[in-house]
Amino acid sequence: MTMFEVQDADFETRVRAGFAGQNVMHVFKAEMTKVAPGEVEIQMPFNPELTQQNGFLHAGVVTTILDSACGFAAYSLMPTDAAVLTVEYKVNLVSPAKGDYMIARGRVAKPGRTITVCTGDVFAVADGKEKLVATMLATIMAIRNRADLKN
Repeated sequence: MTMFEVQDADFETRVRAGFAGQNVMHVFKAEMTKVAPGEVEIQMPFNPELTQQNGFLHAGVVTTILDSACGFAAYSLMPTDAAVLTVEYKVNLVSPAKGDYMIARGRVAKPGRTITVCTGDVFAVADGKEKLVATMLATIMAIRNRADLKN
């Protein structure tokens, strides 16, 4: 595993505070279960209210938790004055999302001053076994002037 240098000694507190501010994660009952430099894990219980017509967790929900895992993995390496925005991602949905809960793992592949590239996977966990559901390649941008977020 690649070791990354953090720019903020208290990055975990900042990352967890950012996650806590995401209302959609409260709706999904998602929890951030791991924060490390360049790596984040989010767990979410399976919720039948968030399924599509075949009873699988909706692809939009799967993508949302994975986007957050990648974005916060990138955020963990950014300076304290930065905000983070996803500018692009590609997702492959490889298996139906059904299990006891989902785990989204985001990892930084290549950090940068402005652009960070991340990879991530979502696994459905059933009976203690993980099954790959989705994989993502994401481009995350550091926003240095938070006033830019108001436009």
